[in-house]
Amino acid sequence: MDIYLPIAGMSIHLLVLLGLGGTVGFLSGLFGVGGGFIMTPLLMMAGIPPAVAAASDCNQIVAGAASGAYAHWRLGNVDFKMGTILLLGGVAGGTVGVEVVKVLRELGNIEFTMKVIYVLMLTTIGGSMFLESLRTLRRSPTATPPKPAGERRVSIWARLPLQMTFAQSGIRTSALFPFSIAFFVGVLAALLGVGGGFIMVPAMIYIIGMPTIVAVGTDLFQIVLTTANVTLQQAMRNQTVDLVLAMLLLVGSTVGAQFGARVGRRLRGEQIRILLATIVLAFAVKFLVDLLVTPDNLVSIGGGSGGGH
Repeated sequence: MDIYLPIAGMSIHLLVLLGLGGTVGFLSGLFGVGGGFIMTPLLMMAGIPPAVAAASDCNQIVAGAASGAYAHWRLGNVDFKMGTILLLGGVAGGTVGVEVVKVLRELGNIEFTMKVIYVLMLTTIGGSMFLESLRTLRRSPTATPPKPAGERRVSIWARLPLQMTFAQSGIRTSALFPFSIAFFVGVLAALLGVGGGFIMVPAMIYIIGMPTIVAVGTDLFQIVLTTANVTLQQAMRNQTVDLVLAMLLLVGSTVGAQFGARVGRRLRGEQIRILLATIVLAFAVKFLVDLLVTPDNLVSIGGGSGGGH
């Protein structure tokens, strides 16, 4: 059964949207990511205008991340003190990002910009995570390796100002870095329709020094409110939120996130990271191919900002 999407201005099969939502929701609960770096490209491949895909995906991320965050909260995996700092940075960054989207849509460059940013970020982050996790998995069980990055208790940011103790994560660190990285992720949430978990989770594990499972739960907590702020502002400033599309994705993602959180409990931290890295690299390759291959219709390149007018 086809469903008409009023803001996107097109029809798409109901089961396709529910299936996409369920798959991305599962990944959200498993990896602690909003899933936008997967969902937004898939929606664009299905013909949804880029600006509408990004803004509407932010809306469904709210529900999927909320479901995953609730599951992790019940398991004791959410550091609310750290999450609050991340939230403040994310809201500030999202506000700036919405204005950037408005300018790019007016210039007609949003699709090209989105793909270039995806390639650069996903390649860097996915490659780093994959190599580190692979080394950990191959390490001899009889060796006495240093404590994994996600289990360190002394942060490299311990000498910066605004020092705070985060009991749930077992670390003491400056609030400056979490706020700054959350601000950057907030901008990306508006521009790319992502929750930013593929950046935030590695930063929380490798730089701040949080345990992997707590980083996942805490990231989901901040994703909920950061993407809710972006969704509201996108609807008001750019009119690119398709509620019909978002609600259908929401239904699938809410259910899928519960299963993902439970599967995540059965995996080791390095296994979770290497799976996420593999998916991140796969999408980096996809975007790179899109940028390098000449499109069939050159005239359509400038029309990437459609929808929402």
